[in-house]
Amino acid sequence: MLFRFAPPTDTAIPVHVIDMNTLDKWLAKQDPAVQAWVKVNGFIGAKKQALMVPGPDGAPLMALAGFGNAGQRARRRYMLAAAVQNLPEGVYTIASGLKGQALENECFGWLLTNYQFDRYRSPNRTDRQLVAPAGIDAERVEALVAAEVLTRDLINTPSSDMGPAELEAAARTLAGEFGASVTSIQGEHLLEQNFPMVHAVGRASTRAPRLIDMRWGDSGPKLTLVGKGVCFDTGGLDLKGKAGMALMKKDMGGAATVLGLARMIMAMGVKLQLRVLIPAVENSVSGNAFRPGDILTSRKGLTVEINNTDAEGRLVLADALALADEEKPDLIVSMATLTGAARTAVGSDLAPFFTDDESASQALFAASAKVGDPVWRLPFHEPYELRIEPQNADLDNAPASGFAGAITAALFLRRFVSASRYIHFDIYAWQSSNAPSRPKGGYGQGARALLDALPDLVDL
Repeated sequence: MLFRFAPPTDTAIPVHVIDMNTLDKWLAKQDPAVQAWVKVNGFIGAKKQALMVPGPDGAPLMALAGFGNAGQRARRRYMLAAAVQNLPEGVYTIASGLKGQALENECFGWLLTNYQFDRYRSPNRTDRQLVAPAGIDAERVEALVAAEVLTRDLINTPSSDMGPAELEAAARTLAGEFGASVTSIQGEHLLEQNFPMVHAVGRASTRAPRLIDMRWGDSGPKLTLVGKGVCFDTGGLDLKGKAGMALMKKDMGGAATVLGLARMIMAMGVKLQLRVLIPAVENSVSGNAFRPGDILTSRKGLTVEINNTDAEGRLVLADALALADEEKPDLIVSMATLTGAARTAVGSDLAPFFTDDESASQALFAASAKVGDPVWRLPFHEPYELRIEPQNADLDNAPASGFAGAITAALFLRRFVSASRYIHFDIYAWQSSNAPSRPKGGYGQGARALLDALPDLVDL
């Protein structure tokens, strides 16, 4: 039953979600015994508060979950999940206090309270099951949760067990579940089939680089998702220090996120032609590693001067984006844990995105607010194009100034998309500390906002 709604049962304990400002109105409708119990236990509907209310026989009559106030909810997602953590094990159903999209979002958060990455240890869960309340699409919520679990598990898996081959295996497992197809170009075949920058970044590793290509659906608009699959990043010859490598297992967070989004799309049967491209590599150090000062020729024919081997993600994405663009889909979306500059600009909670399309931006903002998946638009600032044009090649993979790093990286990627509508996400893919429904570790960003915005992005 993990991450799914419990079967309907007459014994489910009703949960009343209580806003601090409406507690008195709710209490006025209750029996005197309930009123007295709530008051004597100091329940005021504050965030994280939970209270079991007994009936005349001592058995649970209902549960109350504090929902704080509007100001608190603006600062914290999954307020119901925060309160649920303080309820005992049991089977519950939401009886009042939530409706519409807020009800769906909070059910999503409730189901994820059970998430733990327990591949390498025994789980330690408290089982608080939820019966799907009336008024929501239970299958949709479960599909969203399953996709988020997939994304988190992929990111949380250490690189020893999540290299390019294992990432391909995960894509094949997902494809098999939904009848999608997968092909893979590996090792020296990357050069034969014109993916020179994917090969250059991954060739120093003992684990063969590859370009993973998954397809699903045979009608409707064409959507291509491109995810950065750097399974571990040492920085290459521009070697990272210990602190810089500490979280590099998550450098395939873009790949994990597009696979999660693909899972949502396929599970919900969205009528489109989906393609997922993942350049999967390990950026390692050996005698044949690519070097600072090298000039690489990309799939598109643009030359790239390497001024930092630690700016490798944009190189592998560039070849994959060029391939995506050749098919001229209706929309290309890239997702990548690409720059520290994005974190400096907006922090870890927001997923910054870039697009030239104002209507796409508005659709993503609206969807973001609706589903509680925060995103923020950063600009393709044209004057910074000069910063990615070095003296000796068409493009520079790491402009020397250091300013506006997220923007210059996005501008670099845009050079490889010319025929299609394009959105680029520079995500963090990591929850830095424990929060309701979001334990420290891998974390999906932007996928649910994209899913909700799809009808406006690709004319479904």
